[in-house]
Amino acid sequence: MRKIVASFFMSLDGVVEAPDQWHFPYFSEEMGAAVGALMSESDAMLMGRVMYESWAAYWPGKAGTDDPFADFINNIPKYVVSSTLDTVEWQNSTLVTGDFAEEITKLKRRPGKTIGISGSTELVRSLMRHNLLDELRLLVHPIVVGKGQRLFEEGLEIPMTLASSETFPTGVLSLAYRPAADQSTADQSTADQSTADQSTADQNTGE
Repeated sequence: MRKIVASFFMSLDGVVEAPDQWHFPYFSEEMGAAVGALMSESDAMLMGRVMYESWAAYWPGKAGTDDPFADFINNIPKYVVSSTLDTVEWQNSTLVTGDFAEEITKLKRRPGKTIGISGSTELVRSLMRHNLLDELRLLVHPIVVGKGQRLFEEGLEIPMTLASSETFPTGVLSLAYRPAADQSTADQSTADQSTADQSTADQNTGE
């Protein structure tokens, strides 16, 4: 079964919103390699509506430039999770609707390499609730932003295991986490609450 791997730039106080406002002073060769690793591993990307609309408005206009990410993101198959979009027109994009867990599980069962996610906070939260996220990669920057959206919401308790860690010369921590082996027990203990909350949460997944 294919893996879903999510990657975020994160501040020391857990903020993942608008990294363009605080991320660039810490960019380094090592960070570029870490970001490039997920690109090289992935043959598909998964995203919510907000990320899709933002990127679809920007990256097609960068096609043919010297930005390697432009060619990557324009050409790679993209799966867009949304309960509000009717169509997706960006090249190589497919709209994912219906039962969230069922459709993502079908996607993971298709042949292929890693399915990558960059951003899409609500989507990643829903994947974690359903135990469908295989790895979470965080590039934790040595800065306290003070305000902004955080990745983890109150009431979401999910045991994780540290898979790898590295400290870059800039002070950035590169951390990779995977679901803990005993997560099934934790999932069972919170199943009733998750079921009660899920209808609302999944409506927000695609944003």
